[in-house]
Amino acid sequence: MTRPVVWATDATRDTLEILRHIAEDDPDVAERIVDLIEAAGHRLGDITTGRPGRVAGTFEKSLAPLPWILRVIHTARNWPKGSWPGPP
Repeated sequence: MTRPVVWATDATRDTLEILRHIAEDDPDVAERIVDLIEAAGHRLGDITTGRPGRVAGTFEKSLAPLPWILRVIHTARNWPKGSWPGPP
């Protein structure tokens, strides 16, 4: 049974920022990456996969071969202690 997947406003904004940033160098690659992110997000309605997130009540899902996780936060981003983004 498929459950609906609701994208938080922040997740949608993050995805658009990724698209804009990558599109500056290669619009086709940007579209492919965003398509992969969106497809992975929608598949969560079929099977919730990933690991418990760093924020209570969330899950993190790495997208091989992409170094991204959803809320959509780049895995290399260095968050100062105490400033990790909260749930929507």
